[in-house]
Amino acid sequence: MVEHELEMLLDGKGVDEPAKYDVAPEMLQPVKLRKNVNYIVVAVILNEQKEVLMIQEAKEECYGRWYLPAGRMELNETIIEAMKREVQEETGLNCEARTLLAVQEHGPSWIRFVFLSEITGGTLKTTKEADAESLQAAWWDRTTTLPLRAPDIHPLIKLALQYHENPSHPLLMPHETAYAVVSQRFLITFTSSAEDVWVMVSNQSSYHLPVTASGSTFAESRHSTMSAMNRLLKRLLPEVKVNIRGVLALQHLAVELFMVCLAVRGRPHPGREVYQAKVISKTQSLAPAHDPVQLGLHNDVQRCKLYVRAAAFSSI
Repeated sequence: MVEHELEMLLDGKGVDEPAKYDVAPEMLQPVKLRKNVNYIVVAVILNEQKEVLMIQEAKEECYGRWYLPAGRMELNETIIEAMKREVQEETGLNCEARTLLAVQEHGPSWIRFVFLSEITGGTLKTTKEADAESLQAAWWDRTTTLPLRAPDIHPLIKLALQYHENPSHPLLMPHETAYAVVSQRFLITFTSSAEDVWVMVSNQSSYHLPVTASGSTFAESRHSTMSAMNRLLKRLLPEVKVNIRGVLALQHLAVELFMVCLAVRGRPHPGREVYQAKVISKTQSLAPAHDPVQLGLHNDVQRCKLYVRAAAFSSI
């Protein structure tokens, strides 16, 4: 079971929803798009001159300012379908997603998916085609002064440029797998003094990677999706500090269901049962990445042993 989950997640694929979560709020409600959750899509598109595709906003609150093509997902859309639709409506151009760049969130009720995309056709929107979606679209050289809707696009553009120059991770696309709630499955790795790599697993019902769920009530939606992970670790490993390293896989099915898989790491914790498994890749930061050296492991990590660490989650 654990080996299968590792193989699927490290390949950017989906894992079925668990029958029971290791940690979840008492009142767990299914997500409903535009009711208790909002999913946002953003496209960062570069041309051969490394100019960025921008749109001029038509919305009253930011009229005339510039931003990346972005918008809310609609009912029964996949994440990719939503991104392509927003780009076409706001820029007049057709595109295809190249890879997921980042997942951003302000709690489980607002999650934004950022893609590096590329143009496949269409005609750039001009002021003659201005409508409620946008006033026009243009390529920005990043040096000309442009009144921006918000500066939060600068890190996203930087991520896209970095990936364009030197891809730091394999291509990652959403996998269509249904989950009823906003969920996180964690790959929690530990490095021993001998530079072996261990992975913490749950033995609740069967051995599996720990999986948690975020609540969708108003009070719970004000907390980061990482709150579920913190509840898990506070109970099991209160003295271990972990760091979010990146996204391994993203799961969503166009029936208002969703899951994100994240990778974290910490220090070994004594007294756990150890099992032999396979060498795995790692992630870094918010962007997906598979370079094991970025986790501070030995450069020859492909010859290191990987152990699956079993943790007793049955009381949760």
